[in-house]
Amino acid sequence: MSEPRVTLYTRPGCHLCDEARSVVEAVCAELGEEYAELDVDGDGFDPALRERFTDEVPVTYVDGRQHDFWRVDPARLRAALTS
Repeated sequence: MSEPRVTLYTRPGCHLCDEARSVVEAVCAELGEEYAELDVDGDGFDPALRERFTDEVPVTYVDGRQHDFWRVDPARLRAALTS
């Protein structure tokens, strides 16, 4: 099984994270893609990444590259996954 193409970095209690998750879930379901969600405040999370992402969560990566932060545009995410 291959790695998910989409990674969503979030933190608990973040309303923007909840909104981003809804968009990512919907677009990935529509396109048959998997996604992974990682908690930047979770145990074992890389401290350097936590510091980098702390003011930008949610952060979305597609195919290992940063795609969006704060908000996820469904059309832009769909285009990235179908190109």
